[in-house]
Amino acid sequence: MILGVPRESFPGERRVAIVPGVIPSLTKVGLEVVVEADAGSAAGYPDMEYEAKGAKILPTRKDVFAAADIVAQVLCYGANDQTGKEDVPLYRNGQTLIGFLRPLGALEPVQEVASKGVTAFSIELMPRTTRAQSMDALSSMATISGYKAVLVAADYLPRMFPMLTTAAGTITPARAFIVGCGVAGLQAIATARRLGAVVSAYDLRPAVKEQVQSLGGRFVEIAIEAKDAQDARGYATAQGEEFYKKQRELLGKVIAESDVVITAAVIPGKKSPILVTKEMVSGMAPGSVIVDLAAERGGNCELTQPEKTVVAKGVTIIGSINLASTVPYHASQMYAKNLATFLIYLMKDGKLQINAQDEIIRETLLTQGGEIVSARLREFYKLPAMAAKS
Repeated sequence: MILGVPRESFPGERRVAIVPGVIPSLTKVGLEVVVEADAGSAAGYPDMEYEAKGAKILPTRKDVFAAADIVAQVLCYGANDQTGKEDVPLYRNGQTLIGFLRPLGALEPVQEVASKGVTAFSIELMPRTTRAQSMDALSSMATISGYKAVLVAADYLPRMFPMLTTAAGTITPARAFIVGCGVAGLQAIATARRLGAVVSAYDLRPAVKEQVQSLGGRFVEIAIEAKDAQDARGYATAQGEEFYKKQRELLGKVIAESDVVITAAVIPGKKSPILVTKEMVSGMAPGSVIVDLAAERGGNCELTQPEKTVVAKGVTIIGSINLASTVPYHASQMYAKNLATFLIYLMKDGKLQINAQDEIIRETLLTQGGEIVSARLREFYKLPAMAAKS
């Protein structure tokens, strides 16, 4: 079977789905790899490195789609809402598509993919289980984003992060507050600590307290309890507006005392909850920085503008939506390793084997045979349940 790797077409996207280092392992399971010319150049992987590992370079995107039985992308149509639709005419019946598709964002792209007879796997729906951990690309990209968010904040902050004792006196450390302690938030805590900041963190899931403390952060506890704070997949669950109102009141004091606030509270398939109001922003010291990692879903800060950096009351609010792409070499390396592990898992005797009884395959499989087959997606969009097949 032929695995095709087209160049990412989303504006500013620098990652690539497969890097040269994973090609030998894919070849061992019967995959031949074809790569669009310059697909990895922006990430630091030139064509000659792919060729050295046995991949074939094809001149155009059309050539890759025409040759490939399986297409591997970072941002497939759905996740790429700007240029992804241009790939739809290149799909063909029976072709397999693997990558981020953002299926809980909009139904129409998923329906279009299904209508072309494509078998699509949405990598962001990978279950968070021990068995699937090595295939969890969403967590890999969140790790990159949490790391880079701190560096971006440090760049904008008009003060240094660490405490320094100098001939000119002692410089006090910056105070960083992380809201949302999933993978991105935990990496932000670790990075801010490495830079020397005093770090506090909050999450509505009490279970993460120990993780925060193990990284050297102070866990902020508030006197309200979230109802069913964590779902079966390990993600924070949406709460009622009354909970968020009380939460904002209690977090306001901590935010006012912080030089840097990084928010990473995301609810899959839902608008991000507002945790930092414009009144809270007004209470922060001029020069303070907010990096909103939930900007793509509307943002955790009331004043966040997705894809923009704005200044309000002297506070810089950064709404970047694709931070992982700004560290393309290692982001691509991690993503490719996750994807290669998943591909190897799917391959049996040189063929793609789709066992719908397997949890990893069942949870990530979106479309097959012209239909949306994901039970989670059908429930989310209130589509009728599929008839049982004999």
